[in-house]
Amino acid sequence: MKYSFSASLRDALISTVMTAIVVAPIFSLHLERAGGRTVVVPDWRMTAWACLAVFIVQMLKPLLAGRLPRVELPALPDVKPATRNVMIFVALMLAASWPFFAGRNAVDIATLAMIYVMLGLGLNVVVGFAGLLDLGFVGFYAVGAYTYALLYHWAGWSFWEALPLAGLASATFGFALGFPVLRLRGDYLAIVTLGFGEIIRLLLTNLTGFTGGPDGISSIPKPSVFGLEMARSPSVEGGTTFHQFFGLEFNSMHMVIFLYLMALLLAMVTLFISNRLIRMPIGRAWEALREDEIACRSLGLNPMKIKLSAFTLGAMFAGFGGAFFAARQGIVNPESFTFIESALILAIVVLGGMGSQLGVILAAIILTTLPELAREFSEYRMLIFGLVMILMMIWRPQGLLPMKRHHVEVK
Repeated sequence: MKYSFSASLRDALISTVMTAIVVAPIFSLHLERAGGRTVVVPDWRMTAWACLAVFIVQMLKPLLAGRLPRVELPALPDVKPATRNVMIFVALMLAASWPFFAGRNAVDIATLAMIYVMLGLGLNVVVGFAGLLDLGFVGFYAVGAYTYALLYHWAGWSFWEALPLAGLASATFGFALGFPVLRLRGDYLAIVTLGFGEIIRLLLTNLTGFTGGPDGISSIPKPSVFGLEMARSPSVEGGTTFHQFFGLEFNSMHMVIFLYLMALLLAMVTLFISNRLIRMPIGRAWEALREDEIACRSLGLNPMKIKLSAFTLGAMFAGFGGAFFAARQGIVNPESFTFIESALILAIVVLGGMGSQLGVILAAIILTTLPELAREFSEYRMLIFGLVMILMMIWRPQGLLPMKRHHVEVK
């Protein structure tokens, strides 16, 4: 293709102007207090450097087109079932023993990563397996969290009593959401699910007498170990705590380790169930629906039941994750369940690879741990996050570890 300086200059100028429009309000206009009023203090250095970089890249892009090496990440190697089982066992042993050697902050980050692994695997059922774009997945997450919070606040239920009901409540909401979207697909389905997530958040905010409104519900207790509280002293007179029962000295790290191990267990249960389901007839039906709904119907499958099963099961996993989130945080409020959470969970599925369970786990760990490790860039977190997703869609659209279809090769 012949190089055209005028065309390159035009594209570079357009891209530079768009960059200035996007970057200037975020990084160049700062609000500062001056006495009793707020003033805007401009600083155009960041905008100037960003525009210069975009202009240079756009001018050089036609010259370098086709000459840059294409980035190809390695795929998972083919291993024998026995070897794969050994590798999984070793990984589990390392994950289970790691919190006993790591610091408190590292274990807290890992616990948060396990929550997002659960959410990513749940959304992977809906988006990755069934091909249904869900932008309101955080609504099911909120239902699970508030189910445990409300059952404790109004009825005094413990975490283990409320956990099954949290999954059931979220699954019920997923089943109810499935009916209005049975005839929708693509962008229309995404809009409806997005509205559902916002409706849930607004209801939690406005039902002040029941949910606590914007303040939420606080003082939610942590899970117990077979009825033994992991606290310095028992909450009821005559009770026994964990360290008293085993004759140990009280250490707040015990609760941190227990929460991590519990999150790891819930994530492994979610992985096991979803892995089994994808190999069953219902999993094959999800794949058929994802590939072609018309062909799926022509094979005698019922798309209505398939969609409802995907929404219900995905929502159930989100409910379990929400209940554990409420127990870990000790407080829930509507601000924890905004649209950005749905976008983050969807990004985990897309980044890891649609339908790839190992890819979702890897993406959840990366997107959870990297922002915590680079706190000095916290104000640029969403900008970096957006750039990474754009680069992934350009160089690796199938995800980090794309799903491998089961196939037989004929010699």
